[in-house]
Amino acid sequence: MSKSPEGGGPAHGLWWWERRRSALLDVVLAVVAGLECAAGAYSATIDRFGLGEPFAVVSAVLGALAGGTLLVRRRWPVLPVVVALVFVPALFGVLLMVVSLYTLAATWEWPSRRGRVVALSALALAESFGMALLAMFTPTSGPTPEPLPPTWVFVLLAALVAIGVTVPPVVTGLYVGARRRLVESLKDRAHGLEAELSLLAEQARERAARARLEERTRIAREMHDVVAHRVSLMVVHASALERIIPKDPEKGVQSARLVGDVGRQALDELREILGVLRMTEAPRQAEPADTLARLPRLVDQSRAAGMAVTLTVSGERRLYADEAEQTAYRVVQEGLTNAHKHAGGAQVAVLLAYVPNGVRVAVVNDRAAGGPAVLLPSGGNGLVGMRERVLALGGSFTAGPAEGGGFRVEAVLPSRLAVHPGGLGQ
Repeated sequence: MSKSPEGGGPAHGLWWWERRRSALLDVVLAVVAGLECAAGAYSATIDRFGLGEPFAVVSAVLGALAGGTLLVRRRWPVLPVVVALVFVPALFGVLLMVVSLYTLAATWEWPSRRGRVVALSALALAESFGMALLAMFTPTSGPTPEPLPPTWVFVLLAALVAIGVTVPPVVTGLYVGARRRLVESLKDRAHGLEAELSLLAEQARERAARARLEERTRIAREMHDVVAHRVSLMVVHASALERIIPKDPEKGVQSARLVGDVGRQALDELREILGVLRMTEAPRQAEPADTLARLPRLVDQSRAAGMAVTLTVSGERRLYADEAEQTAYRVVQEGLTNAHKHAGGAQVAVLLAYVPNGVRVAVVNDRAAGGPAVLLPSGGNGLVGMRERVLALGGSFTAGPAEGGGFRVEAVLPSRLAVHPGGLGQ
């Protein structure tokens, strides 16, 4: 797809014309200019040069061809200007001169070709001035020639004629060409902005998709954290009831009551998460956040389920940001849940240490001591989720075999997450 030399846009018409109406305009201009040049050449050949009819006909044909060069003014804008300069000394071809100068100024890019435009326009101005002055000083035949006005009058009139023929079309062409190029640049910029907006919209959709995926992952992780531990305790208690009820009915009743309490807590926490998803519901009074201050209660629940677990706290107590304290709490919760699942009857130690570089939590269990086996389902994502949460806060997380057997889950959160009197963190 080609571009129009004058408009710079894609050409959908005939040859070098962008539109068919542009071709029609050039045809009309070429016909009118050809008739003018043919009549001027015919008249000049007979009246001024005194040649015969054959020479006049040849001159008229050449004049018509000269005017016809306007057909190619958009493709080769210099050609009509050169032809007009050739015919200026013969004192005809005014329309050819005006249209060709306008086209030259409008189609040639400014300022990359300003030298050629200025040179050709100046030459046309000089020729027009000289020929107009020559025509005014040429004596007219007649019986009694009238006295001539002063010379400066002829010079002024010749200058006005030359300026009127050359300057307005050049200035108009420069304005139209600059305006057209400005419109084209604005169109290109608009297309660029449209493409950029499309790209930004696509990126926004991708970010929204990633955000939805991250939110689903976060909700699934949160449901696992708050429900899996309590459900594990319920399963452990339910399994113990089978052995306790025949031997000690009163203790069985207490265990059953504990199962109910743990189940209600799990339902409450699950209801809170679902309430966040259903935004149309009225907000409920939130339960106290799971923080490090509630670790003793968490350990007591596991102890009540029959686990031999101890809690050791060292260092000066410091408050941490809610997300940091909840993450540390979840690490301990996940460690206890894994001990229930895989180390029945083992000794479990929960460690909470406030160290200079932050807060450290660990859950360590030794080898299983042959306790009752409780088969609990496991998705294998609990420790992976804990690692992601800890690393997202800038901490470190390890989970693996402990020295002398057993298993160890440990996390360290940085001190910059601590709450200071002036605000959160540093």
